[in-house]
Amino acid sequence: MAKITVLLALSVAAVQNVRAVTFAVPSKVGTGGLSYAPLDPAPVGVSLEFFTMPSYLTNVTATMQCLDNWRTLTGVWPPVRIGGTTQDRAQYDASTSAYVVYSVARAADAPMTLTFGPKFMSLAATYPGKVVLGLNRAKNNIQNTIAAAKVAVAEMKNLLAIELGNEPEYWVKDKQPIASGTWNNVVDRTSQNNWNILVGSAIGKTNIIQAGNWNDAPPQWGAAGLIATHNATSSQYVRHYAHHNYPGGSIQKLMTHSQTASNVRVFNADVASALAINKEYVLGETNSVSGGGAAGVSPTFGAALWTMDYSLRATYSNISRIYFHQGTVGNCQYCFWGRYNMGAPYYGAYVATALMAGANHITALDAGNTNYAAYASFDASGAPLRVLLYNSDYFTSGSRSSQPFTLTGITAATVKAKRLTASSATARSDQGDTITFGGQSFADVTCQIGGTETFETATVSGGQVTFSVKATEALLVYLQ
Repeated sequence: MAKITVLLALSVAAVQNVRAVTFAVPSKVGTGGLSYAPLDPAPVGVSLEFFTMPSYLTNVTATMQCLDNWRTLTGVWPPVRIGGTTQDRAQYDASTSAYVVYSVARAADAPMTLTFGPKFMSLAATYPGKVVLGLNRAKNNIQNTIAAAKVAVAEMKNLLAIELGNEPEYWVKDKQPIASGTWNNVVDRTSQNNWNILVGSAIGKTNIIQAGNWNDAPPQWGAAGLIATHNATSSQYVRHYAHHNYPGGSIQKLMTHSQTASNVRVFNADVASALAINKEYVLGETNSVSGGGAAGVSPTFGAALWTMDYSLRATYSNISRIYFHQGTVGNCQYCFWGRYNMGAPYYGAYVATALMAGANHITALDAGNTNYAAYASFDASGAPLRVLLYNSDYFTSGSRSSQPFTLTGITAATVKAKRLTASSATARSDQGDTITFGGQSFADVTCQIGGTETFETATVSGGQVTFSVKATEALLVYLQ
């Protein structure tokens, strides 16, 4: 792969006209009065809508290459969750030889009912990374769920956890059988505890359940309330806790850094409750706008920058993994890739992964209350590895502003950087707009990375270095 290195020079006029934001890079993890979070080897993953999983793995060429691109960065295959609304419409059928069986009026529709067979789990077992498998609780047919869980345990050596039910707060509206009587957050907690015990004991495994899986914000629907109802028997089956999140809003609101930091802070108390009992907390299903995304928001470069910033703010907040939901193939505005086109948000996930790849810890260098963000990752020895700079000023057309970022505490004589950029916040790779990271892009259909990798190099003076980041851009700075 060809590489180009260019010297980066900030004009004196640019520095004089716009005051630089300055961030001190800690020399070691645990210093500088900052909060640090440990990193999972592969914090950024995907969630595949239950009925679509066989299509993504057998009929969408880009899927494995897109995931392998992240593996190339981290050395670890990204985590995958299989679940969503259709997991609670699905019943296990041991007699079917098909992955899934359903009928829809249009290919773009999601089925209202479906069955799946043993081959569904056998296919999931072929994925090289860890998998969370979502199964049905809403139909209140626990023996059917146990039958599926037993096959999953037998077939899937990559099984990380089993999820019992998706977004139970909506089951009254969906007229699900389990919610036919009184159904609220209190009843759901009792139901989760009972099902965890019954399913866990039936498959002979503890530390196997991904509990929670709500979408409404905590604390009404949250891990803290569920944890308070556990006893030793039910708690032993829980591996970790999950919540869903779809912030929504306009492109500008979505990509604004202070908005993202505020959105993630909603989960702080819930995360703390899980950590207090030595359990992980994950965002088990998330993306920009619920219901497959919004056409004017979710496929844009602004949403890509949100994906990047959100992933990093979440991991900094001790959220172990983030599973970005991929919906119906061919009818999905927020999807990272499809059969024919790449989605802009994939670039944001890739850059977030690039910052954290091979790192042991992450911190935020900013307070999360402006448009300007800085994150630092640290290697196994505790030394700073990379810094991500983000200018979330909104740009669509006209004169594009530029913000100087000054980093202090830099020990190298020079540092290099790769820029994530596009023509505007509304740019869409699926409509032919160019998005690049370090001069490179991902090809439609194949997800192969192409183009000449380009680094910008800046000279360090007195332990300081300044980079210019345009509105609606990000820059990844390599310190080693």
